[in-house]
Amino acid sequence: MRLLHTARAALSGTEPPGTAAVLAVPIAEADEALRRAGLAGNEAWLLDRIYDLGLGPESP
Repeated sequence: MRLLHTARAALSGTEPPGTAAVLAVPIAEADEALRRAGLAGNEAWLLDRIYDLGLGPESP
């Protein structure tokens, strides 16, 4: 969730140009963790489950 919120903030357009570049390493680490957990390719499903729990972007 932390990576998701960080990515949204960095890509929201309110941050200085180039901010998104700092996400390359955390995203690679998250991708590797998902692959090791057997969840690679299931990102959409995983985010749907997170949103189902009420932890999505529209949550307080």
